[in-house]
Amino acid sequence: MTMFDRLGALLDRRRVLAYAAILLAAEIAVSGYFVAASHVLLWPNTTPVTTDFVSFYAAGTLAKDGTPQLAYHKEEHFRAEQRVREPGIEYNYFYYPPIFLLLCALLARLPYIAAFLVFEGLTATLYLWVMTRILDDASWAAIVAVVAFPVVFWNFGWGQNGFLTAALFGAGTLLLERRPILAGVCFGAVCYKPHFGLLIPIALASGRHWRAFAAAAVSSTGLAMLSLAAFGVATWRDFLSSALVSPTTYETGGAKFTAFATPFGATMLVAGNLTLAYAIQAVVTLAMIGLVISIWRRRSSLPACAAILASATLVALPLALFYDLLLAGVAAAWLHRSESGLLPAERLVLAACYLGLLDPVEIARHTHVPVAAIAALAVLAIAVRHAFHEAGTLRNRTA
Repeated sequence: MTMFDRLGALLDRRRVLAYAAILLAAEIAVSGYFVAASHVLLWPNTTPVTTDFVSFYAAGTLAKDGTPQLAYHKEEHFRAEQRVREPGIEYNYFYYPPIFLLLCALLARLPYIAAFLVFEGLTATLYLWVMTRILDDASWAAIVAVVAFPVVFWNFGWGQNGFLTAALFGAGTLLLERRPILAGVCFGAVCYKPHFGLLIPIALASGRHWRAFAAAAVSSTGLAMLSLAAFGVATWRDFLSSALVSPTTYETGGAKFTAFATPFGATMLVAGNLTLAYAIQAVVTLAMIGLVISIWRRRSSLPACAAILASATLVALPLALFYDLLLAGVAAAWLHRSESGLLPAERLVLAACYLGLLDPVEIARHTHVPVAAIAALAVLAIAVRHAFHEAGTLRNRTA
């Protein structure tokens, strides 16, 4: 037994619960401090503060007021952001399709803080429900371990939509064998953040899950048609125009490369070479397509397929930020359900990812180590080992 195996063996259920409970208490305390500081409860702020949620809410107010196309005009959208928060805040981009505007417009009917809490609270609850169903464990131990995952607090603190993406992804995989049509509806709804759906049709077609494939197509098309009816052709035209220029925003640091969880972002952080970053990302993306086809085509077990799809999606995309690593949590939950279970060394790796994600952006800023991308690759590597180990076991049984 190696040193890593011995250390991993210490991460039994009882110890994991104790560590997670301590971590959760610390996260709540730190989060409370920053919330109080940002809302001028401790001392006056010298600069205006906001969260990413202001982008969603401002776009929603524009849609609610009958001018949804202005969500894709930077100047008008920025003015709306400042109206709902305060002048001088940092601008937060809105590159989501009008499908997401449907939800944003509903949220904008509430006061800002109420809308924030409703959106984050409901999507976090959905994420927790899906995770406990994947784990097949709704005990306090499971709940504490899921909630203590540092990305949960970063997603909530930044006001992002990672809970929703991961919940839809997790629900799609969870329901695939028992309720394929409902699974397809969940997968189709990922179109609100369309690049995250890159591998979904490939996986469903490779696994010959045709009912889910058809339901996903109908779901995504229906949402697109609904948004077209609600907001008109002009809104979709302006979205497409803004989407065409969005890569420039991210290539030039519109989102800090320290926050990226992808090979593209890792390469830009370490080497700063755009051509190299795209070349590496293209190779990795093609490899992830091949991996998903290989695993899903052989009709591997649901945990193996689901873990590969969730973890490969994060790595296949040029743009996925550290709060999107909630999807890695979905993959890890499925790995916990696999027949062979997690090896001690794999538990140790996941624990290291937990700790590294306590503040991946600051660690990356000071060390130029792409922590979020390493965590995504680590989960993928574990998923690959499990998938091929399972395939080897099956071959031995049938030999």
